[in-house]
Amino acid sequence: MASSSSGQHHVVVVGAGFAGLAAVRELAGRDVRVTLIDARNFHTFQPLLYEVATAGLDPADIAFPVRAMFGHAHNVVFRRARVDHVEVPRQTVVLDTGESVSYDSLVVATGVTASYFSIPGARERSHPLYTLADARSLRDALLEQLESAVAVPEGNPGRALHIVVIGGGATGVEVAGAIVELLDISVKHDRVPFDRSGTTVTLVDALDRLLGAFHEQSSEYARQELLRRRIEVRLGASVASIDDDGVHLADGAVLDADLIVWAAGVTVLGTLASSLPGERAGGGRVPVAADLSLEDHPEVFVVGDAAAVPLGPAREDLAPQVAQTAIQSGRHAARQILARLGGTTTRAFAYSDKGIMATIGRRAAVAELAGPWPLRGRVLRGTPGWLAWLGLHLVYLIGVRNRLVVLLNWSWRYVGWTSGPRIVVDEEAR
Repeated sequence: MASSSSGQHHVVVVGAGFAGLAAVRELAGRDVRVTLIDARNFHTFQPLLYEVATAGLDPADIAFPVRAMFGHAHNVVFRRARVDHVEVPRQTVVLDTGESVSYDSLVVATGVTASYFSIPGARERSHPLYTLADARSLRDALLEQLESAVAVPEGNPGRALHIVVIGGGATGVEVAGAIVELLDISVKHDRVPFDRSGTTVTLVDALDRLLGAFHEQSSEYARQELLRRRIEVRLGASVASIDDDGVHLADGAVLDADLIVWAAGVTVLGTLASSLPGERAGGGRVPVAADLSLEDHPEVFVVGDAAAVPLGPAREDLAPQVAQTAIQSGRHAARQILARLGGTTTRAFAYSDKGIMATIGRRAAVAELAGPWPLRGRVLRGTPGWLAWLGLHLVYLIGVRNRLVVLLNWSWRYVGWTSGPRIVVDEEAR
């Protein structure tokens, strides 16, 4: 393989999510020069974004500075910058400042963004939940709605709130359950005088069951748990449009909505990966060769949510867009770069399914386990599933301080339900 003018092979990794970090970790300390580029100087633990959005955790609890991760690795340099485009024939990454960064190998791990499916009003009137900024914005919006619900003449009861969550995947289920817990905490511990009995939380999905990637029994368990927590579940309900009157469904129904959470889908379109040459798979994902490189540009690898990662040798199905796919694919791409430098051929990516999890709320979760016996095929629901969910997320959360803070926060909430930063950050307030 070619090397840069410095004599050392230069690998540029774009994106500091799960996939990008996995690639850099594999390359740290090796005989290559690594430049990691991201517009943010921190990594976000996305599985817990909904906790920040519902005032369960502070933003700093699920973020970790990138420089602190690789300070010990002398061959790794971090650049806080936004990549404008990639000039693949010239093997150059162009930043939005106009500066160019040449590479010998490139790993694109830029993830996805919210997909609104061209539904009128969806982008303008709903809150997505994919970045830390999204989570902070949604948290402030939720708490602002609570504050406005009690801004009534003295002696009058507060008004009811109507919250709609669009999307019945893991994010939608988790955020709907957490919103209800926030509302209950606000009444029980903060004594916020809004009309809790009249307040509604509605989960809407176009499919006929929740958690489509899970077994049907797990989907039904999640639905029953949401209903038990007084969350209305509308399945087979497509959103036609969103406006001042609320959420308009395809069947003509209109849902009142003071606040709308968008968790209905993601797309690669609009991200850096979508500008790479070649065809596109569903959701704008970039098709890759068996070793995760671009077919006509073997020096470019696309990993994580941005890639149409093949699930097996037959390449008929794609690996799910989850953290474990991102971590495995990022690590694999780095190993193929090292293999080429060592003069060996690359290997096809083989996805190892570790299972899937989703939590509905306190002491309610579902975990479908995979991997070797005795885990394979096991399904944990209720408290066992919840404990498994908590443990796994603590293991993968980056930073000892973050793990301790989150563990303490969760433990305290389990005992007293009182923790969580339920504050509205208004920079204009005086």
